[in-house]
Parts: sequence; C-alpha cells; structure tokens
Amino acid sequence: MLEEAGEVLENMLKASCLPLGFIVFLPAVLLLVAPPLPAADAAHEFTVYRMQQYDLQGQPYGTRNAVLNTEARTIDADVLSRRCVLMRLLDFSYERYQRALRQSAGAVVIILPRAMAAVPQDVIRQFMEIEPEMLAMETIVPVYFAVEDDALLSIYEQTQAASTSQGSASAAEGFIRSCGHTPVPERHPPSSPSDDTSHGHHDCVLLHTATANGFQMVTSGVQSKAVSDWLITSVEGRLTGLGGEDLPTIVIVAHYDAFGVAPWLSHGADSNGSGISVLLELTRLFSRLYTYKRTHAAYNLLFFASGGGKFNYQGTKRWLEDNLDHTDSSLLQDNVAFVLCLDTLGRGDSLHLHVSKPPREGTLQHSFLRELETVAAHQFPEVRFSMVHKKINLAEDILAWEHERFAIRRLPAFTLSHLESHRDGQRSSIMDVRSRVDSKTLTRNTRLIAEALTRVIYNLTEKGTPPDMPVFTEQMQIQREQLDSVMDWLTAQPRAAQLVGKDGTFLSTLQHHLGHYLKEVRPHHVKADKRDPEFVFYDQLKQVMNAYRVKPAIFDLLLAVCIGAYLGMAYTAVQVSRGLGNTRPFRRPLGRPEGLPVGGVA
Repeated sequence: MLEEAGEVLENMLKASCLPLGFIVFLPAVLLLVAPPLPAADAAHEFTVYRMQQYDLQGQPYGTRNAVLNTEARTIDADVLSRRCVLMRLLDFSYERYQRALRQSAGAVVIILPRAMAAVPQDVIRQFMEIEPEMLAMETIVPVYFAVEDDALLSIYEQTQAASTSQGSASAAEGFIRSCGHTPVPERHPPSSPSDDTSHGHHDCVLLHTATANGFQMVTSGVQSKAVSDWLITSVEGRLTGLGGEDLPTIVIVAHYDAFGVAPWLSHGADSNGSGISVLLELTRLFSRLYTYKRTHAAYNLLFFASGGGKFNYQGTKRWLEDNLDHTDSSLLQDNVAFVLCLDTLGRGDSLHLHVSKPPREGTLQHSFLRELETVAAHQFPEVRFSMVHKKINLAEDILAWEHERFAIRRLPAFTLSHLESHRDGQRSSIMDVRSRVDSKTLTRNTRLIAEALTRVIYNLTEKGTPPDMPVFTEQMQIQREQLDSVMDWLTAQPRAAQLVGKDGTFLSTLQHHLGHYLKEVRPHHVKADKRDPEFVFYDQLKQVMNAYRVKPAIFDLLLAVCIGAYLGMAYTAVQVSRGLGNTRPFRRPLGRPEGLPVGGVA
C-alpha cells in the first residue's frame, strides 16, 4: 500500500498537479500548524447566585428550578427557546426579562458590575423597582446573577456577536461590513441585478452562523429542595429601670435580616443595617446612663433585634406570642409605654414616623412625637419630619411595617424611617450596598432619635431644658466611627434570613455585642410548623457555573459535508493520478522508413 501511495505521489509531482496536491494535503498541514485553543478560552468557571425561592403563607415566590444545561444567547437573538439568556445590568429591563420568559428561555443569567457604587443612579432606581415584580411571579425558569469579571465579559461579548449576527437582517449586514465586504446596497426589486450580491451576503451570514463559537452553560448543583427545620433567630436584652416593679417599658426594635432578588447578594445596608446600627448605638448610650444612679431613669428599656423581618416579621410575631400568650411574667404584658421600630435611617433629609393610629394627646407616644418634632426643628433644621398615618390592611398577606405586628396585639407602636412609603424598592434590593448609606446622615439621625428619647424618658421639656440644648455631648456624644464600624461589619456578609444560621458567626457576634451593654440577653428561635408552615426556604442558592466553548448543532452537519467533499476530492485526485500513471504515450519503433529499399537509398 505504501509503495502504491509513493507511486501516486511521484506521478502527481511528475504530472505537475500542484493544485491537486495542494487541495489534498492543505487540511492536514493546517491541522498541524494551527495553535491549540487555550484552556481558559475553552472553559470558564464562575460563581452564580440564584434568585429567591421561598413559600410564604402557602404562596410560592421566585424561581422553582435550579438546574441549567443549555447554550447561551443574549437578549438580541431572535430565538431564545431553551437557551440561557445573558443580560448585563445596564441593558436589563422588565420588558426584556418578560420576553425571555415568554419565549420559554431555558435560563436567565443577569451579569452585575463589579463595583455597584459606579452604577448610574437611574439604573439602580429602575432595577430596585423591577425586583419586587420579578419575585411577585412564580417561574420555572432558573434565574441566576453573576458578578462580572474579564472572562465572563468576554463570553458575553462573543455570545452577543453571535446572537446579533443571527438576529435581524440589518445585524447581519453589519457583520458583513465588519468582515470587509462590499457595503450592502439598498433593497431592490426581485428583478434587480443586486440579487446575486444579496444572496452572497446571506450565504456569508449562514456560514458565520454555522461556524461561530458558542457557549454551553452548565451548573454544578442539583435540583433545589425545601430546607427542613430552619430556625429564624431573634435576640433580646434589657435595661431595668430604677424604682418599683410596675415601671413603664419602652421597646426598641429593629430587624437585622436583609432581602433582595438573590439571597447571597442581599447585604441590606440601609434596610436594615442602618436600623440595627442605630439600635446598637442606643444600647451603648443608655447603658452608660443607666450605670449611674443619678441618671438611672424610671423606665425599663427592652431592645429586640428581630429575625425574619423581610418574611412578614416572623421573629417578632413569635416573640409576641411567647411573651403575651405563653408566659405570665413579661415586660410586654405589663405597662408598655410605646414600641419604637427602626427601619432605613441611612439616607436623605426626611424622617417619617409611620403609625397605624395617631397617638392621643396626653400619652407618652404623643410626647415622643412632639419631642421628635422639637429636636428636628431646633437642632436639625435640615430634616423634614412628618407623621404618616396608614391603617393596617389585614387583607394583605404581608404587613407594611414592623410596628403593625405590635399594633395588632394592641400595643402602641410606630416605625421611624426616611422612606415615606413601605412600597419603596430600597427596602428589598440587592442594590442596597454599603455605599448607599451616608455616615453623616446616619450619625445625625441616631443623634436625633437619642435626643428625643432622652427628653421623653427624663421629662426634660417639663423641667425647662431648652429645645436647642443637646444632651449627648463630649464623652456621651454619638460616635460616628462606632456606627461606621458596625455598618462595615453588617454589610460585609449577606444577611438573608435563609443564610443566617443560629450557630453562625453573625448571630454570635450580635449577641455578644448586646451582652456587652444589656442584661438578660437571650435568643429566641422560630421554626415553621411542619403541617402548615408559614414559611419554607429552599437550598441551592449559590452554585458554580461552567461555560464550555461549543459549536452550534448545524456545525456538525456542515463539518460532515465538508469532510465528505474533501474525501471525494481526494478520492478523485487519487483516481485521476493513477489513470495518468497507467497511460503510456505511443512511440513509433526505430526502423527504416516506409518505401525505402533494404540496404540503400531509393
């Protein structure tokens, strides 16, 4: 066989069949000299964070699927069915998200920028408004979020180029121009001679579509399942007042958990990291006042850091049930003056006291309202303070503010926040990061609340203390550095209720901090009922996704056609060469010419 191949090669060279040999051997040469694909370009591994999946009051929310194994496209592609749709935050909109779901996309991956602080405010505001709408509808499509890096950005750009070339005709023409072809002329009638050029352009687009690189997106996890026996933990502590046993009690509450469209990205800086920061600073200030007999007030102060605040205040609900229904000795059963809930206090120059029922004159809650107005007007004139009255809507599945949990149990309560409406998207967004909390504003609001509380507890207005005279000065002043360090600690980790375990470092640190200033600090746990659970959490919220470089399915068909054509050409070349080798040119034998006599010349 080798001798036969050598003979064929020799005959080809002798016959000067250079183009034919070029066709036969060029593919093999190209395969030998082509550089191998770098491993980083062939596959990329990155972390993705799944959208919320939970049940609340029997109603499912968020995505119900976690498994992903499909080819990537961007939203610009015409066909999104069973494709993983990649979208950058800057290009994201609710209409595009709905379009992907309507076309039965296999999955959606939203790429977030590395630095949230650099995102334009209008983009942040728009996404904050979209997040509740995304969660309000249940979807079987896996929805993931990923933080942008160089490799992921390259994958997106390559996928976008492929999706655009497969999209509209104008996009295809743009690709042709980028390839250096003749500019595409205007559309002509069918009889126009430009049809041949147009067909050539479309052939180029089809060829690019068949040979373009794609990416297969595959998650490493399994299907999500319900987490059984998950505990929501709250922490309480107290400062006992000086005097008899029947002292009035002021309750100060803030929920510590954060909420957003993706639990692992929910850092909750303003909502409600700012509320917890103010609560912890108040524990420090009043613990010092209650240390000395001269400043030990005749009020019990009960501090409560509640869990599950973003899930209809489950921690507060169970805490009230335990203290009001299942025990005979509790500060909540005795003389509760009022309950102050702290929520979103780290931005803006507005401050609103949300109430379910306006306080009546002569009550301590009315006095606190007046002190807030007085301190804001005389010490912080830049603050626009107001009271917002909203009745409790028991027909809704989720309460608006935390104070409504107390109001339902007939305890006088209100919530202090810089937000005017409970529907503001800032309360439940992954965009609520550390940079959105202004340290100066948080310090000012903390001081305003502390001043108003002190004037109520010590009855300073009735004693003639001028309204513009601050109480917390010098060694007792609000420590901005302390607030900043607490905020840094709170936002350094996601605080979604599904991620804050009872034995985790966050709760142990919080309990230790409260124990440094308060007495009788203890946790309270909430576990959903197994028969009729009020809340159900699911796992697989953080996974590793792999992007593998692949060719489109039509590429296999095209490759088979090309290989068949190549083999046919090679076979034809061999047959032609063998035919040329077997053919001998006719030569006349050497002898005398015809007509000449033997032995002489005619």
